[in-house]
Amino acid sequence: MTAKHVTAIDLGASSGRLMDVAFDGNNIQIEEFHRFPNIPVFVQNTLYWDVLRIWHEITEGLQKRPSSTASIGVDTWGVDFALLDAKGHLLANPVHYRDRNRDGVMDWTFERVPKRDIFERTGLQFMQLNGLYQLAAMLRDGSPLLHHAQTLLMMPDLFNYWLSGTKACEFTIATTSQMYNPRLGDWDREMLAQIGIPTHFFTDVVPTGTKLGEYDGTTVIAPATHDTGSAIVAIPTTTPDFAYISSGTWSLLGLERNEAIINDAAYDANVTNEGGFGNSYRFLKNIMGLWLVEQSLETWRKDGHTYDYEACHHMVNEVENPFAAMVDPDAVLFLSPGDIPARIREYCTETGQTPPQSHAQVLATIHVSLAMKYRSVLDQLERVAGTRVERLHIIGGGSNNRQLNQMTANAIGRPVYTGPTEATALGNGIVQLISLGTLNGIDEARTMLASALDITEYAPQETERWQQNYERFLEIIQQYTETLV
Repeated sequence: MTAKHVTAIDLGASSGRLMDVAFDGNNIQIEEFHRFPNIPVFVQNTLYWDVLRIWHEITEGLQKRPSSTASIGVDTWGVDFALLDAKGHLLANPVHYRDRNRDGVMDWTFERVPKRDIFERTGLQFMQLNGLYQLAAMLRDGSPLLHHAQTLLMMPDLFNYWLSGTKACEFTIATTSQMYNPRLGDWDREMLAQIGIPTHFFTDVVPTGTKLGEYDGTTVIAPATHDTGSAIVAIPTTTPDFAYISSGTWSLLGLERNEAIINDAAYDANVTNEGGFGNSYRFLKNIMGLWLVEQSLETWRKDGHTYDYEACHHMVNEVENPFAAMVDPDAVLFLSPGDIPARIREYCTETGQTPPQSHAQVLATIHVSLAMKYRSVLDQLERVAGTRVERLHIIGGGSNNRQLNQMTANAIGRPVYTGPTEATALGNGIVQLISLGTLNGIDEARTMLASALDITEYAPQETERWQQNYERFLEIIQQYTETLV
């Protein structure tokens, strides 16, 4: 058959790219044809997304798409949203999830709706960056935007609206907001009203794969518009007994389930239920991920020390005792941009550890801590879901981190399989191809990827040593938590 081409617009926290995904009946090929930086803007103590610049880059890139392109689809990071006026115009640049102006708003929200009730209604992990708390912060601080807004669109929905003219929210991205109720299959307007958040500006939630309209004669399809939702589609597996990490700035570690798991155990573990393709649920936890490495490298670059990821790999290998210091990657201390190495030393001082001094020691601390955190979260997910997985797939850009892949296998005591690196764009394209009727479904796509991709396996090593240090890691986390009380 003649290859079918679709365009995946994949917008990440630090860059965006447009990818041609082509399927010839036997194989899927992917090729990047436009890339650009995604640089947030800090103005008057608020951190914003520069969505007009992103839109400009999207339209510039679409001019380069193959003439035979059958459809276009957008995926982005989760939780953030835009507000439009009655004429569909953008009221303000959307606020970045790392903005500090929502500090303290979670407790403010729980005074209006108890924390346990919010979880019962949404099934979502509690994180200050969730869209719910951005709206609550706007309400708390008296933002006039809430009085003028007529439409709320999550980030990919904004770009799909500008492409197609259709105002709608796709299922997977809606579930990242902590405002969607899996039992209702819709926004939880009752909960929002209890908090005081207006409910009139929420649009319909549409299924993954919905055809929204056209852009310049090309069909616009809503793939799994949350980037992780798209990435999970492209896991190259033929068996159900797997867990996954979508690895990048964030590490999203989870299991694939047919329905949301909302119970006391899930609440106590602070895990989340995010939507997936085919109305499935990604039972997972968000982990700070390679953000710690990225911010460390940026800090050192400003001091005149530049390292690429290959250099980082060798530096970690050179550290005699990588377990000398460990931190909880998810400590709030590490959330905002800045000097992560200094904060790691602060954390170690607070917990009675000898702080890492050299750049190599800091990197070793981050890598070991991430692998230990993965073990901790996987244990939680298996316990709450009442299951055991036999393998872990790491996909996304972080799957290139050989040192972390091996450490993860060591920590969890099970084999780790890595790739594809471009899972998000691949999954985006696969959903479009399914919507167009070119692919029969996700099982066909995963089977094809499992046989076609170059997958690397990492077998567990030194498991006894890792187990001994894992117990110490848990003690360190508990100790730091107690210092905050």
